[in-house]
Amino acid sequence: MAEQTETTVIIVGGGPSGLATAAYLHHLSIPYILLEREDCFASLWQKYSYDRVHLHLAKQFCELPLMPIPQNYPTYLSKNQFTRYLNDYVSRFGIDPTHCRRKVETASYDEIAGKWKIGARNLKSGEIEEYRSRFLVVATGETCDASIPKVEGLESFDGEVLHSTKFKNGGRFWGENVLVVGSGNSGMEIALDLANCGAKTSIVVRSPIHILSRGMAYAGLVLLKYLPLKWVDSLVTIMSKVVFGDLTKYGIQRPKEGPFALKVKYGKYPVIDVGTLHKIKTGEIQVLPGIKSIKGNNVLFENGKEYPFDVMVFATGFKRSTKEWLNGYDSLLTDDGLPKQSFPNHWKGQNGLYCAGLARRGLYGAAMDAQNIAHDVKTLV
Repeated sequence: MAEQTETTVIIVGGGPSGLATAAYLHHLSIPYILLEREDCFASLWQKYSYDRVHLHLAKQFCELPLMPIPQNYPTYLSKNQFTRYLNDYVSRFGIDPTHCRRKVETASYDEIAGKWKIGARNLKSGEIEEYRSRFLVVATGETCDASIPKVEGLESFDGEVLHSTKFKNGGRFWGENVLVVGSGNSGMEIALDLANCGAKTSIVVRSPIHILSRGMAYAGLVLLKYLPLKWVDSLVTIMSKVVFGDLTKYGIQRPKEGPFALKVKYGKYPVIDVGTLHKIKTGEIQVLPGIKSIKGNNVLFENGKEYPFDVMVFATGFKRSTKEWLNGYDSLLTDDGLPKQSFPNHWKGQNGLYCAGLARRGLYGAAMDAQNIAHDVKTLV
């Protein structure tokens, strides 16, 4: 057992929400230690995102606290530009990388001492390190652990299976039959990239989805400052219907609830189209319903049709493993690792437990959480 380390705040997770919290604590001169299991900060951006990814929202909605995105950056940042911004953010606020490669395995509150006791495995040495703090911030993010759902016969698939976090670009899939499973933003963009690179591309669209342009999403976010949500949803949905037309003929249904209502209630993001719909309409990307089963290279779909594939890319999102290491989370988080309370009262639990970046409000929500947490800690120390 390594020597025990004590500080005021422990932050678990070094993605944008953890960095934002660290920066604001630094700004208020509150001591903290940030524990990150990867070997770098913002690993989803630096290691596990595909090459063509861009921010879907304008940069003013994606800034972290206390440091605006530079004016000379474009409205919609590329992966490299946003990563550069995050690295500059780390440098500006002196966020210490020495506690990377620490995987938190236990965290519990000591009622007698009034402190959190955290056990983290040093992935370089293999030993367990012990930390104590008065406050604990869960900043492990919505996108914590890659998830591939159970599909009957998937283990029999003869081709390549990969999660979207392992996909970089479509270059090496030229001429291959590729099935993208998942029709969120990642799935739609990966399908576009594959089609652009000459892959014979299909995508599973199992549930109704809203598809907006960047301009529609921007207009909606601005209008939400002045109009009720249901009015904004109606306006944006009408815009989408006018611009994109009837999508049912291509196998895509629109949800009954509006795009912003779904985002607020369930954290379900609308798809921001960057060219995928054109490929679908021209037949370069085939839309398929849910998968029923797999046998060898053949995939049977819910409409009874069967097609062979060489590659399957699962853009099926993430799950959170918070409950596996955090004891005493019941006041703040569900078993799924998301806040029990709805926004904006989601970020604070009992005994100095907080969460950042879990309100399903994107980078803007993470920035708000960081400020709230830091100011609340300041009133208590």
